[in-house]
Amino acid sequence: MNTEEKKELLEQAFHAMKHAYAPYSHYHVGACVLCRNKAMYIGANIENAAYGVTSCAERNALFAAYSNGMRKQDIKAIAIVSDGECIATPCGACRQVLSELVQADTPIYLSNGKEEMETNIATLLPMSFSQEDLDHE
Repeated sequence: MNTEEKKELLEQAFHAMKHAYAPYSHYHVGACVLCRNKAMYIGANIENAAYGVTSCAERNALFAAYSNGMRKQDIKAIAIVSDGECIATPCGACRQVLSELVQADTPIYLSNGKEEMETNIATLLPMSFSQEDLDHE
């Protein structure tokens, strides 16, 4: 991934973060999925008083990509950004979703505007539960 693509990906994620609905945690997260055809899909965290139905930014962005016909082989990279003091990493539910919907080595860029890091789902969730675990003979 070239520097300009990465810069645009992060910018779109920070733009998405502005649309977060976080009246409870006051913690804003934005995400952007970049596809190989150059399409970008954004998402922001949307909280709910019933916390269990809160939806994270990265899941919203991934679900938007999939809802528009993209699949794991189409996804080139993902950016997840927050306004926190530390770089935010995906929660456990998001890691499980990422493990199913992106390839193991897809770059995931994390940033809080001050720091930045690159990782992938294989590093974030080793030994994930997958379709192979459900296959029965």
